[in-house]
Amino acid sequence: MQPIKIKGLKHMELRQMATAYIFKDEKVLMIKKSNSRLYNSEFWSGLGGHLEPNELNCPRTACLREIFEESGIEESELSELRLRYILIRIKENEIRQQYVYFGKTTKYQLITSNEGEVYWLEMGEVMTKHISKINREMLEHYIVHREDQGLYVGVITISDRQEPVMQWSELRDPMIF
Repeated sequence: MQPIKIKGLKHMELRQMATAYIFKDEKVLMIKKSNSRLYNSEFWSGLGGHLEPNELNCPRTACLREIFEESGIEESELSELRLRYILIRIKENEIRQQYVYFGKTTKYQLITSNEGEVYWLEMGEVMTKHISKINREMLEHYIVHREDQGLYVGVITISDRQEPVMQWSELRDPMIF
């Protein structure tokens, strides 16, 4: 069976998102959302959301805004926040691009928000939660490559057997024109 090809689309939207996985000691901050515009069921994620029009050229700004809105953690309470992954997928007439940051904080007290409930979880516990396939693959990659300093691009696609598959590349400047 051949993979389904997307042919002749006249209109494609670009949906850009920023997400953060914030660590304190050996725990990661996760948010449990009851549903979203994209998924109509309870799911878990790092802190994050869609880029606003004024943030399109700076996903870090969107990431910081989302961290504060969903947890109350301010930029000054974060350390080592850096872009680790760019995740790409296609969904119907959308190309979805997610900028994923990892960082640390010493702040333990969090605010509540209308976005969902936030929890400090062990990474092993995170992997038992209902999270999206693309984020699960990214977290599994992170666990293996945690000490790497590279920026990775992950594209989720479909295999010849019609199963989701992640393709990884380290994004490096080739130093050519």
